[in-house]
Amino acid sequence: MHNISVVACVRHSVLINCLVCISIAAIAQPANRPDTALTLDQCIAYALKNQPTINQAQISVAIAHANNRINTAGWLPQVGISGNLTHYLSLPTNFIKNANTGAVTQQRTGVVNTFTPVLSVTQTIFNPALLYAAKDAPLYIKQAEQIRDSTRIDIVAAVSKSFYGLLLTLEQINVLKEDTSRLGKTVNDTYHQYFGGIVDETDYDQAVISLNNSRAQLKQATESVAPQYALLKQVMGWSPERQFNVVYDTTQMKNDIAFDTTQTLQYEKRIEFQVLQSSKAIQHQLVGYYQKAWLPTVGAFFDYDYTFQNNSFGNLFSHAYPYSFVGLSLNLPIFTGFARTQNVRKAELQYDLLDWQEVGLKSQIYSEYTNALAAYKSNLFNLNSTHENTVLARKVYEIVTLQYQQGTVPYLNVITAESNLITSEIGYQNALFQVLSSKIDLERSMGVITVN
Repeated sequence: MHNISVVACVRHSVLINCLVCISIAAIAQPANRPDTALTLDQCIAYALKNQPTINQAQISVAIAHANNRINTAGWLPQVGISGNLTHYLSLPTNFIKNANTGAVTQQRTGVVNTFTPVLSVTQTIFNPALLYAAKDAPLYIKQAEQIRDSTRIDIVAAVSKSFYGLLLTLEQINVLKEDTSRLGKTVNDTYHQYFGGIVDETDYDQAVISLNNSRAQLKQATESVAPQYALLKQVMGWSPERQFNVVYDTTQMKNDIAFDTTQTLQYEKRIEFQVLQSSKAIQHQLVGYYQKAWLPTVGAFFDYDYTFQNNSFGNLFSHAYPYSFVGLSLNLPIFTGFARTQNVRKAELQYDLLDWQEVGLKSQIYSEYTNALAAYKSNLFNLNSTHENTVLARKVYEIVTLQYQQGTVPYLNVITAESNLITSEIGYQNALFQVLSSKIDLERSMGVITVN
């Protein structure tokens, strides 16, 4: 009776702890239950508006626009005002030749106090640098927008994979909760069989061991939910203090795993390839600019001087002597120490670097594509296999459990069947989310992920 009372205490302790564990696992996120529930599409839409890197990329586009306006501002008239206030401590000396006698005399000329404000207006008529800036402006905008789109694609992929990773844990929790509940019932049944003398103590001990192992897995999975929510919030740009739940349609997810693997790889669809082509176009324009750098810079100018002069500082502004003039300016570089020639050579070599970078990028894209395609196909095959295994494992478990209850097989068979079942169920969940994750990698490698 003493042994039985001890076993009874163990039994009650195990069942109580099991109920506590299940109640803990029922909480999807370790915080106050939130009212917000988001689908994958809603998570992506939120991230594309609020993720810091997205907003930084959008600001970079605005900066590119501002830079273009700065670089092409020279085409507009340049207006400025300047002024000089001069007080002669000693007036300058001029030498004057007498026309009749030929004698040269010296005398001081000028006015002691002078103030001259000047209004200057210049207008560029032709400038190779400004012409280059105007032609390159659309290319810089295009490149900035492509970099922004590349960031958006990365965010879509990151949010999707983080979302699927969280769902995998939540699904595993559901599987483990079912397994823990099933094992709890097994412990209860085995106890009564042991109490009635139908089975020996080792069967009961083995049932308790299986239950404890399942509880440990359930606890581990439950504890991993919070950091996975934190990771999803990070890639979304969601405030850490705000809580939300994820919602999903398992049937829709299974439908989403399909992908047409017969599509051919087209390098030009990859955003990285498009960014590189924009860089090559900009570099091509730079080569042309240096080749035409010998062209003159032509401009027009207008000056209006409003000069005040007087020997008495107090009467300096009593009278003005204005004058103005207009003209054209021409600046033609004749010899620059071979700087222009070397600039052309340097720009051409930089273009060659981009050509080799394109070769390397194509090789990288092809490698990523083949790896992603192989992973997707193998994961899809694994998904179908694990699904079949899950169906068979459940069937075997039900038959073995019934045989054990009838006393025709030992409890070890039940433990083996239970272990195969839980392994198959978790393996199926892993395979499902691995397929979804590898599909994202495949879509990204082929450049077919679209962003709005």
